[in-house]
Amino acid sequence: MVSEHSDAQDDETTALALKILVAGGFGVGKTTLVGAVSEIRPLRTEELLSEAGQLVDDTDGVDQKVTTTVAMDFGRITIRSGLSLYLFGTPGQDRFWFLWDELSQGALGAVVLADTRRLEDCFPAVDYFEHRHIPFVVAVNCFAGARSYGAQDVSRALDLDEGTPVVLCDARDRDSGKEVLIRLVEYAGRMYTARLLDSVG
Repeated sequence: MVSEHSDAQDDETTALALKILVAGGFGVGKTTLVGAVSEIRPLRTEELLSEAGQLVDDTDGVDQKVTTTVAMDFGRITIRSGLSLYLFGTPGQDRFWFLWDELSQGALGAVVLADTRRLEDCFPAVDYFEHRHIPFVVAVNCFAGARSYGAQDVSRALDLDEGTPVVLCDARDRDSGKEVLIRLVEYAGRMYTARLLDSVG
């Protein structure tokens, strides 16, 4: 007879935890997305914007923003039984990009959040993941008052590789954020399977 303790151990050993990055420009909604979907109280490393930071941080278009992530955000979400995602929100400003290499170690993939009012702000994140062959999806955070664009328009504007998913989302909404993460996991799974088949072909 198998004990309940053994069953619990089996569940723990078969559980899969995947690391996901949430990246994008300054003020695009990374902290909001992690907080909206996380089933635990998210870890945040936000600090108030200072006068000194005004010299290096571009706040055009996000004038109401009063804090900034200086290290990372962290949250966790269970997609289904046995599959959890650990979310790491990256800092958006140039001066904190040295943290990205550390955060990207072991990541399955990334969500690049985009704001159509400042679409150019997500170019560095797109370039970063493309050059390192880390699968990513572009999630357009639909801000109130922003002009709406279709996924194909955004894909062309960012000159994305063919097949890179572009999805529309509301970073404040848990279900919307969860759908973005599911799309990423599915896409990353296809990418890694294709690479494996190429390597043995």
